[in-house]
Order: sequence, then structure tokens, then C-alpha cells
Amino acid sequence: MAKATINLIINADDYGYYPCVSKGILEAAKSGALTATGILANSPDLATQLQWLNGIEPLDVGIHLNLTCRQPLTELMTEKLGHWNGQFPNAYVMSGLLITGKVSLTDVRTEWRAQIEACQSQKLRFLNSHEHIHMLPVLFPLVLELAKDYGIDHVRLTQAEWLAPFGVSALIRNSLMQTMQLINQGHLKVKRPLFLGLSRSGKLDYDYLTTIFSKLKPGQSYELMCHPGRFDPSEISDAKLLAYHDWEGELALLQSPKVHDLYEKIGIRLSPYPL
Repeated sequence: MAKATINLIINADDYGYYPCVSKGILEAAKSGALTATGILANSPDLATQLQWLNGIEPLDVGIHLNLTCRQPLTELMTEKLGHWNGQFPNAYVMSGLLITGKVSLTDVRTEWRAQIEACQSQKLRFLNSHEHIHMLPVLFPLVLELAKDYGIDHVRLTQAEWLAPFGVSALIRNSLMQTMQLINQGHLKVKRPLFLGLSRSGKLDYDYLTTIFSKLKPGQSYELMCHPGRFDPSEISDAKLLAYHDWEGELALLQSPKVHDLYEKIGIRLSPYPL
């Protein structure tokens, strides 16, 4: 009896982050190394980068909902963030504003609707978020509500990844993410692709892929989060971003013949989101 296939969605976060990153994502998609990408809808040149997506087949497109980077799309949210010059603060500050009610669910709903509406030229298949902020239990039901309203089939359930070795920061991150995962999965009515990539976010490498792929189960669907791209120093100079991301390395990895040999060896089929 033939062994069941392992279905793997390769999903690039951050389309629209910078033009060079988007160009790298498109390069990966055209080569068949990607099956999906999520759009940062508050990109300053969104219209141009949406046009670049036209005719890229097959590629599932979704929204990488944002509350932690750059300027909001809505005046309401911009006013709420006056202390930060109308810009989204970092994820920790934004989480605090949400938990204390200084930014309300109504504010977020209005902003995220604007982000989804800004990308209606594309067929949207999924929702996830920048820095996984949609996993906050106060926000996850809202994302499911928006997915239903806009006929979007899939919402990412980010999962903790206990892959040694890990330090104190990874222990804290995984503990928080696992708690949020357990709370949020109770809201889900259908089975979701299992999430991969958290422990090497921004810096996937071949050894990591070899390790996690060896644990995948035939017949199951998975989603691998990745961050491929091209790097242009004239566009990206933020030291924190440069320390976190290896855009060029991930792009080369995903297009590498040895990774595609690994898919063949293990029985992995690169897949779109299930219909």
C-alpha cells in the first residue's frame, strides 16, 4: 500500500515589508519554492506591490494583519497612538494597550477591516499576523469573525515549538505561545494545518528542516512559516531587523536542490491551503 503524502504549505510572511523583500518572495514563488504569502497591508507602496502579485500562479495570498509596525491605515487607530507619533509600538507595548483596554477591540476591528479591504484586489485565502499578535486570546475570536465576514477560509494557529537547544527567552516565548494556543484552539471548528517554524523564525536552515521534517506524519497537512527575500541596504538599515532576518539565506535554502531532494525523500508535497 502506498504511503500517504505529507502536505506542506510554504508560507512567506511579510510581503510588502520592503520592495526588496517582496521581490525575493516573488522570485521564490515563481520558482515553485513557495505556495503562499501574507501581505502587510499598511505598506507605504502597497498598490504597486499588489500589482506585482498579479499573474503569479499558483500562489495563495492572505493578510499578515499588523498592529506592531509602521503607521495604521485608520485615523481612529492613529489617534490612539499619539504617544508613539501615530505609529504602532512594539508587540509588548501594543499587547499592554490591548489588555488594559487603552486600545479597544473596536479600534482593532476597524483597523484590520481596513487592512483586509486594502487587498480586495486579491483572492484572500488566509489570515495571520505580524509577530503573531492575533494569538492574544482577546484578539483571536476577532480574527475568526473577520475571516467569516470576508469569506476567508483559514486562520493561522501559531504553535509552540519545543526544539532544543533553547534559552530563557525561547522558554518564555514557547510557554506563552503554548498557553495561547490551548486557549484559542477551542474556538476552531475545523482542523487546521499544523504550524512549523517558530523556533527558527527569520533564520531557517537545512539542519532545522531535516529535524522537523523527520517528525511529520503522512496524511497530515502542515504550514511552514518562512521569511525569504532579497536584501537591499538602501531600503533596510534597521539593526534589529538585520539581526533577526536572513532573507537571502532563506531564499537560497527554499530554492536549494537538496531541500527539494529532502521533500522527495520524506514524501512531502508542496501544497496550497486546502479548499
